[in-house]
Amino acid sequence: MPIDHPVHPTATPPLLAYFPAIVCVVCDSPVDALIALCVRREEAMRLVAASWAGGGAECIVATLHGGRTIAVLRTPEGRWAACNAFLDEFFATPQAAGRRLAELLRRGRHGYVGHVRRE
Repeated sequence: MPIDHPVHPTATPPLLAYFPAIVCVVCDSPVDALIALCVRREEAMRLVAASWAGGGAECIVATLHGGRTIAVLRTPEGRWAACNAFLDEFFATPQAAGRRLAELLRRGRHGYVGHVRRE
C-alpha cells in the first residue's frame, strides 16, 4: 500500500495512525483547551485524568454531541492546541497527514498532525 493512501480498516493497522487537525485556539492546559471546544468542565477533567492514567498523552481525542470530532494536541512549545480533528481517514505517515492538512488549511489558519495508537 503506498504511504499516501489512508489506512483502510481491512489493512493491518500500524502502531500509530496520523490525522490532520486545524487549530481553533491555543491554551495553557488541556482542560482549558477542551473547555474552549465546548466540552463541559467535568467531562474535560475526566478526559484529561483518563489520558494521564494511560501514561500521559500528547493528544486527547473526543466526539462531541452532534458528531463533531475534536482533538487537543500538545504543541512543540508545551501549550495545548484545541483543534477540529479530521478522523474520517487515518494516514500511515505524518507526511501523508501533513499533505492532507495543507489541503484543508485556508485563510491564514494553521494546524498540526496528530496521532493516536491503533490497537
